[in-house]
Amino acid sequence: MTSLNNAANLTGRTAIAAIFLISGIGKIAGYSGTVAYMESQGVPGALLLPTILLEIGGALAIIAGWQTRLVALALAGFSLVAGILFHGNFADQMQQILFLKNVAIAGGFLFLAVNGAGAWSVDARRARA
Repeated sequence: MTSLNNAANLTGRTAIAAIFLISGIGKIAGYSGTVAYMESQGVPGALLLPTILLEIGGALAIIAGWQTRLVALALAGFSLVAGILFHGNFADQMQQILFLKNVAIAGGFLFLAVNGAGAWSVDARRARA
């Protein structure tokens, strides 16, 4: 694999993970407001801490390329579930677009799950060792 392909894999992993890293950090900063929003949507606020851990930990794992296939599957599933729970009102065009954004992100994670992180990753380094 060429250096250009390796750089593209790393850049792609970073780009898809960025939304989760930023979102997880934002949830910490606005913890009580996020709990209130979750509960207003019928989702228990007790799920916020595991959500933050998945978003931040999963994003960092994807960027590093550590346990990429497993973490990508977890984040794909999370994206679909979050889309259904928070953007399932398809009568509202904006909610429909937001749901489709979650579907697209899940699709990107499925590509990662199938293809792995590439040569510039912890997974590849561990495989070579």
